[in-house]
Amino acid sequence: MAKVELKNNKGEKLKDITISDSIWKIETNDDCLKKMLRLQMAATRQGTAKTKTRSEVSGGGRKPWKQKGTGRARAGSNRSPVWRGGGIALGVTPRDYTFKINRKERVLALKSALTEKLANKELIVIDNLAMDSLKTKQVKDLLTKLDLAGKVLFVTKEDNENLFMATRNLGYTYQILAEEINCYDIVNSDYLVCDEAAINYIEEVLK
Repeated sequence: MAKVELKNNKGEKLKDITISDSIWKIETNDDCLKKMLRLQMAATRQGTAKTKTRSEVSGGGRKPWKQKGTGRARAGSNRSPVWRGGGIALGVTPRDYTFKINRKERVLALKSALTEKLANKELIVIDNLAMDSLKTKQVKDLLTKLDLAGKVLFVTKEDNENLFMATRNLGYTYQILAEEINCYDIVNSDYLVCDEAAINYIEEVLK
């Protein structure tokens, strides 16, 4: 079983806790992780891009000139894709970019992302992330004590309004619940900071 340090919000080590090898120390599957990241990013796309075909642009009801005798190329409509102001050939149309992957792949991708965080020493476990105020300064002090720089993702088991309010203005810190944990947020952060209850919840769900 893997072990990780449990710290307090002053950055002091309290003890070592045991975490499950089947979740935090697996053989990572980059293909599943990449597929899950693609799925999450595709889900955010609006898919509303639209171009008009030759049947949708206005005009073009009359043949521009007779078929023969003018010396010019044959033309049946001034809305042809080869004409300026004409329709677009094979242009984009509204579409849904989302796709599905099965549950086993989703779980494997999430475990792979968590394993990478532990392997790179980017997982920090705090006994309690409760904040007594919603001031941003308190989060900055916590990051200083933990010696963390870059993007930091806080994960808590229970709703933590003070932490949410304190992190949202920094731009490089954000907070989610353990039940909302996902591959994109994990990979997009430099450090993953979880409270002990969140670690227990993640292991209970993914076991």
